[in-house]
Amino acid sequence: MIMAWPSKRLVHESRSRPLPVVLLNDDYTPMDFVVQILEKIFSMDRSSATRTMLQVHTRGKGVCGVFSYEIAETKVAQVTGLAQQHQHPLLCTMEEN
Repeated sequence: MIMAWPSKRLVHESRSRPLPVVLLNDDYTPMDFVVQILEKIFSMDRSSATRTMLQVHTRGKGVCGVFSYEIAETKVAQVTGLAQQHQHPLLCTMEEN
């Protein structure tokens, strides 16, 4: 089997496309904490944050926004850091199309 590294062009193209940042549901992170994360990191108002939190809770995941690769990566790191700091298992990812 022959394997090759992705070309620089492919890597560059995947980093130039906007990516959705997604929160994943778990059974332990308090809903209020999720709302606070959405307000603080994603600059949502209370109503939008609550709506997104309920989507995460009922559907298993919810899109927090669509961002450039670098901004999405930063937001994922911020969510992960705050969740760990508060000892919550909340997961946040970037989804490639």
